[in-house]
Order: sequence, then structure tokens, then C-alpha cells
Amino acid sequence: MTIKIGTRKSKLAVVQTDRVIEIIKNKHGIECEKVKIVTEGDKRLDVTLDKIGGKGVFIKEIEHSLLDGRVHGAVHSMKDMPFDIPTGFKLAATPEREDVRDAFVSINGMHFKDLPSKARIGTGSIRRNAQLRALRPDIEIIPIRGNVQTRLEKIEKENLHGIILAAAGLKRLGMECIIKDYFDPYEFVPAIGQGALGIETLEQGENNYIFESLNDEKVRFCVDGERSFMRTLNGGCHVVIGAYATLQGNKMNIIGTFQVGNKLVKKDIDGNIEDNIKLGKALAEKIIKQL
Repeated sequence: MTIKIGTRKSKLAVVQTDRVIEIIKNKHGIECEKVKIVTEGDKRLDVTLDKIGGKGVFIKEIEHSLLDGRVHGAVHSMKDMPFDIPTGFKLAATPEREDVRDAFVSINGMHFKDLPSKARIGTGSIRRNAQLRALRPDIEIIPIRGNVQTRLEKIEKENLHGIILAAAGLKRLGMECIIKDYFDPYEFVPAIGQGALGIETLEQGENNYIFESLNDEKVRFCVDGERSFMRTLNGGCHVVIGAYATLQGNKMNIIGTFQVGNKLVKKDIDGNIEDNIKLGKALAEKIIKQL
């Protein structure tokens, strides 16, 4: 038996899929085959995600491949997955999570805190944009999109002082050495699900038991709590939203940030791990009261 796994074509997406394939082979001794798929989000690099449909633009073509049987499962970055998964599909597993933090990469080795006034920083994320402005209202933010390699090239092409990327992607690509600074996730709140991998399947997929066996329960508790926060606020690429859940024993803490108009609010909440969905919702309601 050979399991076919769908993935975007970017180097990072392929590396992440190779990691899942490695886990499947080690756990079940089953061979897997990658099926690389070009998504709308990969084609349309000239506009921001909120202008072309949000996070779903990295998912839809891969879901079509699940429906027509070309692939049995698909590997996604959880931060690319909308909070509403279409009927007929399911999130079968969240196998692991890397570093959740955002990272600063500069061309000349300068630290973020040492950037001059009016420094040019690249990011295509409105979440990062808003939090950067809160930290350094004196800098200029330049919109950029593309895979990791493309964004790194834009540092020189766009005459930028640096760019903001997810630490997880750089670490998975073996590029941790280019990170100059890490942002504290309690100060600079990550995207929902940042650093986590998700495996999507059909609800009634014949090989679902294989993918479901890869689930890391602790990662899933945290990601589902964060996604509950996002769902309650109807969050996506069109709004500034971030959340990060952590566990200590049977206790969970979630910190979240959300913006309406020019007001960026950040709050956190504590509770029991089994109440993760309720905690995400309660945190959203706590923030709404401040707006």
C-alpha cells in the first residue's frame, strides 16, 4: 500500500510533508508518495491574502484533490487553515508543533531594537503589521508575499532593513542561523496555529486511521483552543487576530489579540485543559467587552 499525500509546492511545504511521511513510515512501515499541488494563494503573489479570499486560497485546490481521490491526505500549516472546515472534510491530526514565535531577519545583522527611525520592514501579514506598529510606530512597513526564499530575496530587491517570518518555517528549513531576533509570543502574539502541522482528510477517508494515529493530543488541545477563539471572532486574513495557548499540567493559558478600528486589545485566560474550546470562546468574549 502507498499513501498519497497532497502538499503545496513550496520548499517549506515539501519539507513539512516529508516530516509527516517520515512519521508514518516509522510508525506504520507504510510507503508514501508526495503529490505537489499549486494553489491559488501560490499563484497570486501580487495582492494581499485578504483581497483574494483569505487563508482558504492555500487549501481549496488540495481539497479538490482529496475529493477526486488523487490524494488520501493533505499536510497544511495550521495557520493557513480557515476555522470552518468544509462539510465532508476533517482535521485528522496535528502531529507536532515547532517554535510558535515570529522572527526578525535583517540583511546587515542589525537587531530589531536598534533599527533607525523610518526603517523599512517587510511583511504581508496584517497581524504582524499591527503589532509592529504598536512596538515601533516610527518604522515603515512594506507589504511582501511569497515563499520564504522569495521574501528573503526581497530584502535586497525592495531595499528593506529586514523582514518578519515565522521561526517555525526557518527552523524546518534548517535556516535558524539567519534569525536575528525572536519576538516574545506574549508581547507579539503569533498567528492561530502557528508552528503546528495539520493533516486534512475526507471525513470518511479509508486511510484515516493511519493519519489519526499521528495526532499529538497536547498540540491538538492548544490548536483547538486557539481556533475556538478565532471562530468566535470570525477571524481570518481580513482582521488582525492572534492567539497562543500553552499547557502546564492540566491547566491551559491562552493569550489572544484582536483589533477593531485602531484599537488593538490583548487579553489572556486560564482554565482546565478539557475546557479548551470554552476557554477560546470566553477569551474572545472578554476581548469584545474591551472594544
